[in-house]
Amino acid sequence: MRLPTRVLMADLNTRRFSVEDRADLFQYYIGGSGVAISLLNEYCPKGADPLGPDNPIIFAVGPLVGLYPLASKTVAMFKSPLTGNLGESHAGGRSAVAIRSAGYGAIVIRGASETPIYVSVDSKGVQFRDASGIWGIASSVTTGRIIRELETGAGTRTIMRIGGAGERLVRYASVITETYRHFGRLGLGAVFGSKKLKAVTVSGDHGFEVSDRKLYRETYDDVYKRAVSSPVMKKYHDIGTASNIMPLNLQKGLPTMNLRATTSPEAERISGEKLAENYLGRRVACAHCPVACIHIAALREPYANEPYFYKTTMIPYDYELIYALGSMLGVFDEKMMLHLIDAVEIWGLDAMSTGVVLAWATEAMERGLIGQGETLGLALKWGDEPAYAKAVEHIVKQPNEFYAALARGVDFASKRYGGEEYAMAFGGNEMPGYHTGPISHVGHLTGSRHSHLDAAGYSIDQAALKDKLLPDAKTAASKLLKEEAWRQVLSSLVVCFFARGIYDKDMVSKTLATAGHKVPPEALESIGMQILREKNRFKEREGFNHKELRIPGRVFETPSPLGKIDEKYLRESVEEFYRLLYA
Repeated sequence: MRLPTRVLMADLNTRRFSVEDRADLFQYYIGGSGVAISLLNEYCPKGADPLGPDNPIIFAVGPLVGLYPLASKTVAMFKSPLTGNLGESHAGGRSAVAIRSAGYGAIVIRGASETPIYVSVDSKGVQFRDASGIWGIASSVTTGRIIRELETGAGTRTIMRIGGAGERLVRYASVITETYRHFGRLGLGAVFGSKKLKAVTVSGDHGFEVSDRKLYRETYDDVYKRAVSSPVMKKYHDIGTASNIMPLNLQKGLPTMNLRATTSPEAERISGEKLAENYLGRRVACAHCPVACIHIAALREPYANEPYFYKTTMIPYDYELIYALGSMLGVFDEKMMLHLIDAVEIWGLDAMSTGVVLAWATEAMERGLIGQGETLGLALKWGDEPAYAKAVEHIVKQPNEFYAALARGVDFASKRYGGEEYAMAFGGNEMPGYHTGPISHVGHLTGSRHSHLDAAGYSIDQAALKDKLLPDAKTAASKLLKEEAWRQVLSSLVVCFFARGIYDKDMVSKTLATAGHKVPPEALESIGMQILREKNRFKEREGFNHKELRIPGRVFETPSPLGKIDEKYLRESVEEFYRLLYA
């Protein structure tokens, strides 16, 4: 079988496209993150304005897409307008299968359009379509609905689009795909908006062949059986990632009210179990996934002044959304929380960044750093969903300097108004939902995206809690680095991280062989480490310096399940991580 090595190049300025065969990249870097960082280094000039035409948008998929279960992610890579260095975001849905079915391993979008545009990609190339009629539509949901009527290929097509937040260049605007999936973190939506790019659609009709059908069938069956019989996968199917709420709350590791607390007696109201019992309307799966971890709430409410008439709103939820727009803001009324999630979804914002920004603003208001003059009359208080929903609208529309500052992230806002010690961001990216111990925060600081998905430091914290033994700083750094490097392999295959227990070295090597790419198991770790180094070199090229990482003081004030966190331990672990990375 031939690897997907074709790269589609689309220029929004000239409205021309070309196709290049880049087997040189795919043979070594596999696909996904590995190929994307190489293309980013190639096409993003040093010092490029993240919101300028020189910043490319890169989508990349891997050789297992369309062949194996849970290989269903697309990697997006760009220079982040939030952090000023590496922007990387992963999304499920149909995008990966659509790109591969169209005959491409990667898509590179360059330049910027003078007028609103959307790009339609298929196996023949690119159509550049006028988007003037849909530019200004703030709802990402409505935008998707309109484009579905304009484009053919329902069922095999992906629609990646922005809402009002992307158009207004909010630095943590997301790109929505298939309604319930997102390129959420680090501001890809703002990069779309800066290029006047409302959407990218991809549809394909190519099939896939394998050279050894018998071996492929045996390997496929092995992966599938492991997936459907795994207790972890069953948990994600039944309750979803929202099942993390109660264990973290009981362990006192659930960030609450801007991490002033780590537990709440009201947490059960927004738990995965309660949401499933009272609101679960649908489960949705990404393409070629037997797990269906995407949980959709059906919120049924009466119309105002219309007895017996009800509207039902379908709202996606998972752990990170519940943390950011629930516990982090003290919103423990489940209906109010779902309303806030829906508002963030419609505007096209990253939920984690939005929740952390609003939490900082709430505390800043309590402490008198800002007043109702800055908030335009809003009295931001913990749990006040209507005020938060209005603040979300203001962040998108930016009617004054304060909301324009919030639209640039919590690091920027706190530097301007004060309160940096409780501005919860790591490396410029707003905090994920874990305060499980020191290693989770070392992971946030050292991860290439400053995300909980980089090295899952919370898992090492959980093991230390179970064993009642915290590893020393050097051991913690070594464990994080090993996991972070291996995740580069998985994200180059574009395998879902939930399946990391299934796709070990031997299974990865075996599946790659059936896909026409022979890589011995012992070579995979060095490939992952090389990809990780290239990501960090790009960051350093764009001004990142790990010695200048800011650690919010709140991390040390609020006890974790492993006790109070020691700053010296964090600093030593971070230093050791980077020493080992370049050793």
